[in-house]
Amino acid sequence: MADHPHPPTPNLDTVTTIRADGSRLFLHPADTRGRYTTARKLSAFGLIGFYLALPWIKIDGYPAMFLDVAERRFHFFGWVLAAQDMWLLFFLLTGVGFSLFFITALLGRVWCGWACPQTVFLEHVYRRVERWIEGDAPKRRALDAAPLEGDKAFKRVSKHVVFVLLSAVITHLLLAYFVSIPQLWSMMRTAPGEHGGAFLFVAFSTAALYFNFAWFREQLCIVICPYGRLQSALIDDNSMVIGYDTTRGEPRGKLNTPSAGHCVDCSRCVQVCPTGIDIRQGLQMECVGCTACIDACDDVMDKVKRPRGLIRYDSLNGFAGKVTRWLRARTFVYFGLFLVGAGVSTWALSTVQPANLSVTRMQGAPYYVDASYVRNQFMIRLVNKRNIPVRFNVALVQGPTGAEVKGFEQTIEVGPLLEEVRPLVVQVPRTVYAGKAKLRIRLTDAEGSCDVGRETEFIGPSPQLLKDDEVEEREAKARDHKQ
Repeated sequence: MADHPHPPTPNLDTVTTIRADGSRLFLHPADTRGRYTTARKLSAFGLIGFYLALPWIKIDGYPAMFLDVAERRFHFFGWVLAAQDMWLLFFLLTGVGFSLFFITALLGRVWCGWACPQTVFLEHVYRRVERWIEGDAPKRRALDAAPLEGDKAFKRVSKHVVFVLLSAVITHLLLAYFVSIPQLWSMMRTAPGEHGGAFLFVAFSTAALYFNFAWFREQLCIVICPYGRLQSALIDDNSMVIGYDTTRGEPRGKLNTPSAGHCVDCSRCVQVCPTGIDIRQGLQMECVGCTACIDACDDVMDKVKRPRGLIRYDSLNGFAGKVTRWLRARTFVYFGLFLVGAGVSTWALSTVQPANLSVTRMQGAPYYVDASYVRNQFMIRLVNKRNIPVRFNVALVQGPTGAEVKGFEQTIEVGPLLEEVRPLVVQVPRTVYAGKAKLRIRLTDAEGSCDVGRETEFIGPSPQLLKDDEVEEREAKARDHKQ
């Protein structure tokens, strides 16, 4: 079904982009100009540049953000985390979550309109290409209604070819976060079969991005993203939102209409909305806070020589003529949780060592007993997180009386960003064995920059059982001697 040549009329009962018969209606928001549009454009280009630059920026010889899954090394702006450090992600994710809660309670959906990758790439990359190839909103709607031939076919094919290429570029840059730029370039110059997993990742991700930005678009925000539904729980009447001043704007009427408000009912705010809502109907789940309606309305107000701000950033209390309370229980709680998360994250990162040590008991019997010793066998794994070779020393700093260590008598050198796995044997003479005891193994380096400890247990048979066995052995030897 061809789209109607005019934008739909929004209402609060249905989603604008879904027709009565359930079919999809494509939106073609009109262009806007203004202070917020310019600021969002600069912000978006800055964020895109940041995303594109991270794999190229080197810190200590490695990309600023490099998630080296193959080697289980994760580089974050100079920090190097091994797989054993992934528990830190809990604090990172909770910190990001609480910061988003705080920002939403204070500033509404500023994240969605200004920094969300969906909005940034859709509005400032894909839709710009669409406007460049197909024209402004009326031309795009007319193109939708036209038969697929001639000029329309050429423009549509050209647009989708560019969309696929853009999706492929974004996907390849995403892959660079996991394999590095040099490795990515090497993969691109070889046959797909030589790197089957990476090729499938690129193919699937390119298809997913193309589908999203060419067809699904604002439906991701409306149907899939849970943040829009969470906003009703996160904001209150004092949160800053984008809204319409009904006191000043109503009743609507054409210019010079007696007793009419400042709204001239031009529907410009509806025409520029990327999700197809009418902001004059109040705060709605579909609003992503993109500010397009503010710039559109301000432009109309300038033309009719009326004050700006009919549609503006304000709280619901502000629109109702009440005082906005920025400091309130909700913001204090969210900010407090954010500070706790940030503090714990900072402490956790400060505990990250340039090397990792793991101690696991070797497979087989948990302990061994011979004529002289009770013996436990462990597997020691050393991970050097630095990009230079380092000499390490492994020592037993706490253990049972008389414990002897075999396997790490000398220092061991581990290459840059490599690991070494070796056995470690801890044995205790039977004559001084006193049962289960705590073991603490310490890893240090020659420079003194690394000090990692791990605890485990030395286990064995019951000391009394061991003594009974010794008595039986002595008695057996005595009997043998008499015979």
